[in-house]
Amino acid sequence: MKTYEVSVPEIGLVAATRGIAGAGAGLLLASFLRPDTRRTLGWSLLAIGALTTIPIARALFGTRKPPGNAD
Repeated sequence: MKTYEVSVPEIGLVAATRGIAGAGAGLLLASFLRPDTRRTLGWSLLAIGALTTIPIARALFGTRKPPGNAD
């Protein structure tokens, strides 16, 4: 299993983007807003959360070496 050293702010950034995506998905499933408003807001939040997670994950895990791997 690979392990990586990740700082607390980095974890917070990833968690925030996942939270935005989750809020968007929740709005899509909720029924307390008008349907057109709910769909627009829900899909927007879901897209923002998903699309921002990809570059953040690549930046955090793409170029890092696991700890103890000396090159």
